[in-house]
Amino acid sequence: MTDPLDDATRARLLADPALILSDRDLMRALVAAREAELGENVIDIRGRAMEALEHRLDRLESAHESVISAAYENQAGTQTIHRAVLSLLEPVDFASFLEALETDVAPVLRVETLRLVMESAESAPVAGDGGPLVVVPAGSVGRIIAAGRKAPRGDDIVLRRASAETRGIHGTEVASEALLPLDLGPDARPALLVMGSLDPSRFSPAQATDLLRFFAQVLRLVLIGWLRE
Repeated sequence: MTDPLDDATRARLLADPALILSDRDLMRALVAAREAELGENVIDIRGRAMEALEHRLDRLESAHESVISAAYENQAGTQTIHRAVLSLLEPVDFASFLEALETDVAPVLRVETLRLVMESAESAPVAGDGGPLVVVPAGSVGRIIAAGRKAPRGDDIVLRRASAETRGIHGTEVASEALLPLDLGPDARPALLVMGSLDPSRFSPAQATDLLRFFAQVLRLVLIGWLRE
């Protein structure tokens, strides 16, 4: 025989039975004790139903936590893009704009490399001084995006593992990259913003591109403004 509950504990449980109902471990113990009392040949349907409901509650709580986590990540991503956009708008000349890409925007976006690729009318090889601006021969942007595969539409953002096509553009080893095509107008050659990360999972085709698309549109408009001057 087990020791009976003391009067104070018994009175408290009688006054507020929810104390037991809200404690999963206690409820499991009570159900197990009831099943043991009934014997192996008797099935407690209520106990089985409670167990099924408990599993369902666990799944719902897990889904709820996932939704909250995704919401926080989306909010954090939005704030990051907003800070990056503000950094694009601060420079007072084109040279400062290019410098800001490397010194301000790249750290805000937490990427190792950020390169603005622009085509030249001449068939010169890839040219760059190690800075954010890289000049490539005409037709290179399409080949960079395709990377040996069927090219997507020109306005598509590409998220992928790092490609050999962009190794010279990054100027250093990266594991994944984002390619943001920039349409500078009907009379201008295409341009491309290339981001590189050492994290292989940072950019992947399964990820959403809404925030990156917004950032690319702002950068495109800012860049068009500087090119007109």
